[in-house]
Amino acid sequence: MNAVPPEGARKAAARRAARAIDALRRGWSIGVEADGDRLNLLPVETGNLQEALPETGTVSLLISASRAATLKLHNQLSAGDPSLPIQISLPAPVTAAEIIAIVDPVLDMQYPLKGPFRSEPLANPEAAEAAMELARQGGLLPAFVVVDATEDPVQADDAAAYADSSALTISAHAKLPVAANSNAHIFGFRSDADATDHVALVVGQRDSSTPVVRLHSECLTGDVLGSLKCDCGPQLHAALDQMTEANWGVLLYLRQEGRGIGLINKLRAYALQDQGFDTVDANQRLGFAIDARDFSIAARMLELLNIPKVKLLTNNPEKVEGLETCGVTVEERLPVKIAANPHNEFYLDTKRDRTGHQL
Repeated sequence: MNAVPPEGARKAAARRAARAIDALRRGWSIGVEADGDRLNLLPVETGNLQEALPETGTVSLLISASRAATLKLHNQLSAGDPSLPIQISLPAPVTAAEIIAIVDPVLDMQYPLKGPFRSEPLANPEAAEAAMELARQGGLLPAFVVVDATEDPVQADDAAAYADSSALTISAHAKLPVAANSNAHIFGFRSDADATDHVALVVGQRDSSTPVVRLHSECLTGDVLGSLKCDCGPQLHAALDQMTEANWGVLLYLRQEGRGIGLINKLRAYALQDQGFDTVDANQRLGFAIDARDFSIAARMLELLNIPKVKLLTNNPEKVEGLETCGVTVEERLPVKIAANPHNEFYLDTKRDRTGHQL
């Protein structure tokens, strides 16, 4: 069992990771250190690639294992772990557009011919894996150009501190009458580990009974725009109605868009689905896990609300396991039954057949 770092060390690590993620989103290079060795990297998606690409020699790229598998650079067994990075090189000169076409699977139909490539041994596997995780936490494509120098480096284990759910606290609370129930209160949660805020809506009059709880991941397209590609919006409103019918309930609205890959990458996954890939393959082709959400955040929110046991509204067994692993008792799993439509039928079948969702 890994030792828990002192609070001061954890906060320092989270700050380093936050600065690195901010740098990646701005297109700046970062350095990642592990075991005394440093890996300097420029994010492909946001960085000024043309300035960083040499005119002669070779260009080294760090890409996800799943992306490498698509490019026929690695075997499928190793590519089953979406966190394992692969380093490749290609001869210079190469343009920024060519690099982007290599790492973005949405462009595969537009640019089918790529290469030649050569796989390289990872000089610093731990630092490389940490860099990929920082990109994912920043909602960026996990892909980098290896560069010569950068600013002060982050440490390989800083990414874990950035995602530490124990840093979550209640920062605000107010009454919020909603259409499903005018007797509702909203709680805002904030963390000093990252910049993401989460909310809980307590519906009805709290008493000693076990509440009906829904872990609902943010879905702008479904919850706000009424997308027919998913079942998120109908699930959200059905859950609120079921809480109203019960004694009381809690909606935990988790800011983990697109199963944790972020809004932009979710839209990329939609584009891949338009090309014929299902939701599972689309996430993996982008270099992300099938489900990148962190349900320990929900467990921490329940802890802060003093709710040790729940009746969980979900079709996803992983949510049950995620809460129970963190010490929350799931007294009962309540299915969420939503009628399919022609636009989400395949998506719902995929959730059932490939990710174990059940009614």
